[in-house]
Amino acid sequence: MSKPKIDVAIGLLLHRGKILVGWRKAEQHQGNKHEFPGGKVEAGESPEEACRREIFEEVGIGIQQWHAFDVIHHDYEDVEIFLHIFYAIVPEKYLTEIQTPWAWYTRDQLLKLNFPKANKRIIQRLYWSHQIKISDQLSNYVAGKKEQLFYWRIEAGQDLAEQLTHLDSINDQDLSQLILNIDLWQQLPKQLQKKITTIHFKQHQLMNLTVGQLPIGSRCIAACHDLVSLQRAQQLGFDAVTLSPVLNTPTHPDTVVLGWESFADYAKTCDIPVFALGGLAQSDLQLAQQHHAYGIAGIRHF
Repeated sequence: MSKPKIDVAIGLLLHRGKILVGWRKAEQHQGNKHEFPGGKVEAGESPEEACRREIFEEVGIGIQQWHAFDVIHHDYEDVEIFLHIFYAIVPEKYLTEIQTPWAWYTRDQLLKLNFPKANKRIIQRLYWSHQIKISDQLSNYVAGKKEQLFYWRIEAGQDLAEQLTHLDSINDQDLSQLILNIDLWQQLPKQLQKKITTIHFKQHQLMNLTVGQLPIGSRCIAACHDLVSLQRAQQLGFDAVTLSPVLNTPTHPDTVVLGWESFADYAKTCDIPVFALGGLAQSDLQLAQQHHAYGIAGIRHF
């Protein structure tokens, strides 16, 4: 006997680095667990329409602009679930309208909450390691710290065939911390694209995008150097950004830097994770977080 199939729309609501989370009552399916707001897709409505309706009914706010996040299929013993996930940024003016018992949690706190199994992939994408190592040497990734994200900064065509042979030999789990630029990612075979969970966009690539062009189901991080690009990344639905350069670097001594004051002014306006980049060491993480950074990224000192 086949199990019933249910389409569910989920809305991830973001504000200043936190995610809105609720609690499922004991009598509900997968009860006594934390949950993101959402509910069943009704006949005659699209998943996005269902998401908009459910957020208004459950949370009490009417968000119009949503970004497609992912579609997740999960088999429980008694039901087959298709999660259609969207996310939106909550403007300041709506905060007082949010109904109880919804509450805000940091991305780190999400790891400690008890969610249904179908939400595991959502949590994995929402949570970011607090350090990103940048290198053009893939061997540094293989031998590196697996709690760090690793941006393999290699230009398309740079010994690509040989490098991809090494990349394909790394198992799926180890590839979960790897970041590739969109130009390189697009050249990968489909099976490798699915293994690379985070895609990087340079600032000029970011500025050439329009809404709806980001690949659904992949984390996307953009390189930003000013407030305009930072705001553009949020409008397009990016998951995170790097903001640079914070301090002077030996490789670019004449580049105008942001400094911590300007960095903080920009980062505190952002609702997605901001990684400080430029002249930083691993020991600067706490200092960066005091200036509204989620984490730090670097080359030489990482």
